[in-house]
Amino acid sequence: MNSNRSSETMASRQTHIASDKRFLIFFDFDETIVDETSDDMVVQAAPGKHLPGWLQDTYQPGRYNEYMQRVLAYLAEQGVTENIIRSIMEKIPATPGMLTLFQYLRNRSSLDFEVVLVSDANTFFIESWLQRAGVRHLFNRIFTNPATFNKDGRLVMRPFHSHDCLRCPDNMCKQVVVRDYVARRTQERGRPYQRVFYVGDGANDFCPALSLGPRDVVFPRRDFPMHKLIIETHEAMPGEFKAVTVPWASAEEVVQRLRKLVAE
Repeated sequence: MNSNRSSETMASRQTHIASDKRFLIFFDFDETIVDETSDDMVVQAAPGKHLPGWLQDTYQPGRYNEYMQRVLAYLAEQGVTENIIRSIMEKIPATPGMLTLFQYLRNRSSLDFEVVLVSDANTFFIESWLQRAGVRHLFNRIFTNPATFNKDGRLVMRPFHSHDCLRCPDNMCKQVVVRDYVARRTQERGRPYQRVFYVGDGANDFCPALSLGPRDVVFPRRDFPMHKLIIETHEAMPGEFKAVTVPWASAEEVVQRLRKLVAE
């Protein structure tokens, strides 16, 4: 029921997105908007702030979502409440310069930017942080794994979707999300965006960035996996990665580039 309700909420939000924005900007969440991985941070709620070895040993590559479902179940068994988890999420620091970038987008968004979040975290972690930071209204859409508390007080997370991409974890291919969203919104608007931007850090942010074109701009966090994969691809397969690449250590560097592009 919660899943349907969340889909209806998203659908209703979708109809209210203005069609006159020139640019579309996607954000990852963990280690892009926030300076930690929210899945790692929630472990602070466990006894002794760490997980037992038997639980850690259940992780399998490509099945991290399933592993986190077991972690959340364990936390509930240890008496970890919704308020405790929310409090931990609210305290995660933003990455350097990110709040400056959000302030810039808030000032410009009514004119230029449609802002979308796509993350392999979950709805509760992300909504908790965005609400606390006062920036939830900035995001027109959020694509992430649904997570709601059941009647027993356990945060139950489900996979976002299934897909056929061999590059991505079983529960989410961000390229599928980005390509579908861009295609749908272009059709609804009756015209393409002038440019699409993508701000990320991880290996799973490289896949959606591959779908962008030569007028689009990718902002990988400097020296993080996404940035390294882009460099490796340029060296191994010149021309395969088409988007302009602008690495950043502080998101204020993203603001500087966006200011120039908006003025063109």
